Amino acid sequence: MPGWLQAGGWGLVAGSALLLGAAAGYLVRIPRKAVASIMAFGAGVLLSAASFELIADARERGGLPPTVLGAVAGAVIFTGCNMALAQRGARHRKRSGDLQPSEDQHAGSGTALALGALLDGVPESVVIGASLLAGGPVSMMTVAAVFVSNVPEGLSSAAGMRRNGRSPGYVFTVWGGIAVITGLAAVVGYVSLAGAAPAVLAAITALAAGGIITMIADTMIPEAFDEAHLASGLITLIGFLTAFALSGHGG
Repeated sequence: MPGWLQAGGWGLVAGSALLLGAAAGYLVRIPRKAVASIMAFGAGVLLSAASFELIADARERGGLPPTVLGAVAGAVIFTGCNMALAQRGARHRKRSGDLQPSEDQHAGSGTALALGALLDGVPESVVIGASLLAGGPVSMMTVAAVFVSNVPEGLSSAAGMRRNGRSPGYVFTVWGGIAVITGLAAVVGYVSLAGAAPAVLAAITALAAGGIITMIADTMIPEAFDEAHLASGLITLIGFLTAFALSGHGG
């Protein structure tokens, strides 16, 4: 099977978790504390993957300078985009409660929410595509981490959308579209980075990691802390250690 097709398939698999989570969050009345706990676990999983699969891989590929520069660039880019979207109503896009604005409260917030979800998901998929460039199999730990973390992201955001009057058509079009785009982003990551120098691959991998870590702090942890309170740290650690053990680094 061509590498680009494998990349797209795995990106779509990881992205499909967003749609699954959205379906659960919109159609099932899940207690907000449970949603927050799931979000905390997903944040821990994604933190572990960013640390041991992305940052560590970037340093091994290209050394420390491109890794640091890439991670800082990813954080700066995500923060800038996130600030712009926050002004348009997407600040609380992963909140399951009443903080998400309706279209009546903030015109254009529906589009901003969709763009925010896209901003959160694309870097992860690019890394999935790039992980195939060495000629070996895809990093299953990265795919699993993205899949597991995408479920609570879709779940929490869709629950908030439902509470604030978004229609089923809007919710499932947004998350279904983003799932498809994440698959395409994995293809782009594979095709555009083929033949790139190790330092460039390291910088791109670290850039995605920096964006992911910043996204966790800006959008996932606040939801977890808001409802899970003092238990959120423990649940996040459990997610982190679970991913660490499954990655092969822990045993």
